[in-house]
This record gives sequence, structure tokens and C-alpha cells, in this order.
Amino acid sequence: MKKDEQTGWKGRAALFLTSQIISLLGTSLVQYAMIWYVTLKTGSGTMMTVYIVAGFLPTFLLSPFAGVWADRYDRKKLIIISDSGIALVTLMAALIFIFIGENVWVLIAAAALRAVGSAVQGPAVGALLPQFVPKEKLMRVNGIFASMQSAVGLGSPVVSGILMAFTPLFFIFLIDVVTAVIAVCLLAFFLKLIVPEYKSAELEADDHKISYFSDMIDGFRYIGNHHYLVPFFVFIALVLFLISPAAFLTPLQASRTYGPDVWRLTGIEVFFSAGMLAGGGILAVWGGFRHRFRTMLLSVYIMALCTVALGFAPPFWVYLGIMGIFGIGFGFYNTPSMVLLQETVEDEFLGRVMSVSTMLFTSMMPLAMLLFGPLAETVSIELLLLITGGLMLFLSLISSFNRRLTHS
Repeated sequence: MKKDEQTGWKGRAALFLTSQIISLLGTSLVQYAMIWYVTLKTGSGTMMTVYIVAGFLPTFLLSPFAGVWADRYDRKKLIIISDSGIALVTLMAALIFIFIGENVWVLIAAAALRAVGSAVQGPAVGALLPQFVPKEKLMRVNGIFASMQSAVGLGSPVVSGILMAFTPLFFIFLIDVVTAVIAVCLLAFFLKLIVPEYKSAELEADDHKISYFSDMIDGFRYIGNHHYLVPFFVFIALVLFLISPAAFLTPLQASRTYGPDVWRLTGIEVFFSAGMLAGGGILAVWGGFRHRFRTMLLSVYIMALCTVALGFAPPFWVYLGIMGIFGIGFGFYNTPSMVLLQETVEDEFLGRVMSVSTMLFTSMMPLAMLLFGPLAETVSIELLLLITGGLMLFLSLISSFNRRLTHS
């Protein structure tokens, strides 16, 4: 990072985080509204799986290319383009709902198209912060970012639930369009950044003799040669696969066990987000263990125990409390994994490495739902939670003895 970027990095960080939180607010309102609409209209684990896969598969397929773009081009511009594209898709869905009528398949198509924008945005956002935030401040800044995201997650399900009760669905879509426009304007007109030298050299070249596929191969080769990235990504993939029932099937479990009420689904999201807010705040103050992976291990232990507890389908208010603790655990997971990559991966490879992380976060859970979604039609969700929670405990135990991971 250049010296002139080090001065004033706090203002840049604040402006960038503000723009992303504004954008996230509209996105969260729409995401909750869409998945609740599918859940309540169909009551089907299979339809939920179709929706989830449609919303994640494009991100998985495009992430390798998005990682190359994040390493080749101006990351701020990539974020602006992706945010604008997502807003355009949302506006189109709103117009269809207004003039043609509501339809579940329109939501599924919109989820798939919005995921294209997310594929571009994810690696660019993850790789942009180290471009102007000092390395020793990344944990704190990411912790603050996580807390802000959790605060949005705490309020957005409540707001989304209220809006769904009193307004048509297309009105929520229009809110997302407005927040996206505000976020894009903040980035485009107020956030001033210097493009890194290696990036400038590539942008000024008349032609790019290195193909996208060559760049992707170089990124995967870098990961394969790194001393711990392969076992690290394997661990992340397994955790994401195993937490899928707790992440996606708990609304369906609550609907079947306690009643198909929007306020119950809202309560689950509120308690989970409140836990994430608390977890992010604790992490921002505490900073986690010196070895980042040990903080992630603590997170998985907490989430595993909570998953097992949810499998016993306790009284609903106890259920909500468990979801809050689960949120605290998840708050200890995401930020250390992001910071670990930002601190240790060279900037010219960071976009591509972040794209692999995005691929895992966007593919493993949908792949898991291809198994768990249909199973939820014939096997009780409680049993699925008990099994996956037990497997997470076992994974955490054996991973705690892997020195390559625990000393990262």
C-alpha cells in the first residue's frame, strides 16, 4: 500500500463500509422476502432447494473468472458494475410482479441473475480492503464490518416481515433498487483510490497475452503450492456442507413444528443476527486468538453444539435462544477466515484466492441441499440436525490436531 493511501485510510474505510452496508440493507430485505415467500407458498423442501441452488450456482460457476477480474481490473469499478446489475434485475422482477403478477419461478430466475452480480462483487470486495487498510488493522476493520452486517441482519428480517404483512412484494424490490443506487453513487463519486502498480501496468497494456484461463491456472497453482491453503479450504468446505441443514432447513423445521407464521421465521433471523452482532462485537474488541484458525475452531464447536440442540426441537423460546448462540459462533467464523487470507496472500493473487473462497461459500451449501433438501421430505429435520451436528464436533476434534491449520 502506498504511503499516501495510508494517510486517510480510516475515512476511506468508513465510506466503503457505509456504501456496502447501505447496499446490504436492500439486499437483505429482498433475500428474506424471497425465501420466505417460497417457504410459505410452497412448504416444500424440494422447492427451497431449487431456489437455493438457483441463487448460488451462477456464483460458483463465475467465481473463477471474477477472481481473475479482481486481480486484473479496478476492484471499485467491478463492485459498482455488479451492484448496478443486481439493481437492474431486481427492478425487472418488480415490474413483472406489478404488471403480470406474482410467481415463484420469477423469484427463482431473479435469484439466479442476482447471483451473477454477487459472483463479481464477492472477490472484489474481499480483495479491496487490503488495498487501503493497513495489514495490522484488517482484523479490527473486518470485525467492525461483520458487526455492521449483523446489525443489518438483526433489523432487516423484522422490517422485511412487517413489509410483507402490509405491502406487496414488489415494494421491497424497489427499496433494494434505491439502496443500490445510493451505494453506487457513494463509491463512484466519493471513494478515491489508487490502482495498484501491477494492476495499472496491465490496464495500460495494448493487449493481454495471458488468457483468463492461464490466470486462473496460476491462481490454483498458487493455492496448491501454499503451505496451508489446501487443508484450510478443505476444512471450510466440510463445515459449510455440515451447517447447511441448520442454515436452510430451520425455517422449514419451525414452520412444521411450531406453526407457519411469518413472525416465527422473523424471530429466528432476529435472534441469529443478534448473536452475530454480539459475536462480531466481541471479536472486534478481543481480536480472537493469535492463530486465526483457533478462533474458527471455537466457532465450529459452538455451532456444532447448537445444531445438536436444535435437533431436539425444544420449546420455541429456547429454540430462539439457541439460534442466538449459534449466531455468536458464526460471528467467530467468517471474519477470521477472511482476515487470514487477507494477511497471508500476496495482493496480486488475492482476488483469485478470494474467488475460491467465494466458490466454497456459494457451492458447498447448495450442494449439501441437493442431499438434505429432498431428505427433509422423508426424514425428520431433527434427525438431520443431530447427525450433522455430531459430524461437526468430530471434524473440529480432528482438525484441532492438525498443526498446519492451528498454527496459521
